[in-house]
Amino acid sequence: MSAVVHAHDLVRTYGSGETEVHAVAGVSLELHPAELVVLRGPSGSGKTTLLNLLGGLDRPTSGTVRVGDVELTTAGEGALSTLRQRDVGFVFQSFALLPVLSAAENVEVPLRILRTPARERGERVAELLDLVGLSAHRNQRPYELSGGQQQRVGIARALAANPRVLIADEPTGQLDSATAEQMMTLIAGIVRARGVAAIVSTHDPKIAEHADRVLRMRAGRLE
Repeated sequence: MSAVVHAHDLVRTYGSGETEVHAVAGVSLELHPAELVVLRGPSGSGKTTLLNLLGGLDRPTSGTVRVGDVELTTAGEGALSTLRQRDVGFVFQSFALLPVLSAAENVEVPLRILRTPARERGERVAELLDLVGLSAHRNQRPYELSGGQQQRVGIARALAANPRVLIADEPTGQLDSATAEQMMTLIAGIVRARGVAAIVSTHDPKIAEHADRVLRMRAGRLE
């Protein structure tokens, strides 16, 4: 199956001279539909920077990234914004939910940005909350939910626009081991059932058990 994401010889450098840091140093990889890739490595190894490059949140110093037919390294800000809204879903360690909104309203945010009709929005939100097992909690705000429930809302929100790519940066970092296991089982099931290309960064060696492929990063390079 053809790759959804193509990255070639990515380099991301910060600073210059004696303060120059190569956060990503010559990384090439591909992500395929229905594939769950786990990215492991110590803190400071470049995992988050690489994920930001793959998702169009940052631009490389050199090298290329393509998601579908969009070349991220040459695309304008408008094209990148559209890509992030439609084709790439992000799951964050900090959950990044809007505290004044209910679980359902948080999931609905991407659909409102895309100006999805109200009836379709409602059906999609209901479907996603059911998918992550939170239908009974749709009206609760983040502070009324457990960490695991908040991350389930984050996953549902990331899937709202039916993205081709799912990028999760330490999605289980704030969860206990049992809840982290549940989250990864959920993500793995979604990836395979919906044909999403996913890459998940983690420090947890147990998370790798869910992967189709494990990549290890150190000092900005894939080992």
